[in-house]
Amino acid sequence: MAIEHLTPDATTESITAVLERDGCCVIDRLAEPSALQTVLDEMAPYVEATECGPDEFSGLATRRAGALVARSPASRTFVVNPTVLGAVGGILHDAANFRLHLSQIIAIGPGATPQPIHRDQWAFDFFEFPNGYEVQCNALWAMNDFTEANGATRVAPGTHRGEDKQKLNVDDTEPAEMEAGSVLLYTGAIYHGGGENRTDEYRYGLNLTYARAWLRQEENQYLSVPIEVARTLDHELLKLIGYAFGAYALGYIDDQNNPMDALFGGRDRGGDDGRRSHKSESIAVIGDIDIDALGKKGFSKTGV
Repeated sequence: MAIEHLTPDATTESITAVLERDGCCVIDRLAEPSALQTVLDEMAPYVEATECGPDEFSGLATRRAGALVARSPASRTFVVNPTVLGAVGGILHDAANFRLHLSQIIAIGPGATPQPIHRDQWAFDFFEFPNGYEVQCNALWAMNDFTEANGATRVAPGTHRGEDKQKLNVDDTEPAEMEAGSVLLYTGAIYHGGGENRTDEYRYGLNLTYARAWLRQEENQYLSVPIEVARTLDHELLKLIGYAFGAYALGYIDDQNNPMDALFGGRDRGGDDGRRSHKSESIAVIGDIDIDALGKKGFSKTGV
């Protein structure tokens, strides 16, 4: 099955439909390549200082540098890209909230061998989620052209509805070839892997993934983003990295207060007059006592 390519003006509904059907798609030239080059320039010292992986899965010729929200101001626009967030919200439509799961520059170097084919949701201790229950949606932005020769991510469309713990190989996949500025979207259940790099240049990808807010984030955003940096970030971005309720009664601090209180001394910059507390939201929900709707009252889908 081929990987479907969509235009930058594709609607949330059309993107979600392809993701639900195939588990993956490419949106061509959604961003200017120069904007991604700025992110790469800001991250260059960290990428260069990062050692290659210790095994074939991490990539013996692959560098992975994270903490982009703190290290690369230019990356923040990509974290909150409305087209991507719309697609994530579409595929995780029944979640009360979702979070930025991790941020990475993935640099696949010359001579890199194919990564073992896997599901990203195996990061959750290999728990077997029900077939069709998506917990994660990923955005891999092409910082330079992705070709089969330089290690384009390889994907097996349709396998997000297959059995868990399958042992697939490269021949079962298709290369997600795309121009710089394009983005590959794929769910946590799709089988995929980094490609072999047979060229003499690096393949650079900006990897931003999102997951249901009740799951542990793969990258610890609270330590990756120092609190003094967090205090300077936009409200939308703060909620995505974790300064918001994950669902009813998930993520409060001390006496059931808003996590924003940790940053702003009791003054949440978002919602109403900036003072809305978790306790007031709890009372509003409990007063209605509709258990089926408990996770849908008082909390936005994306927390932004």
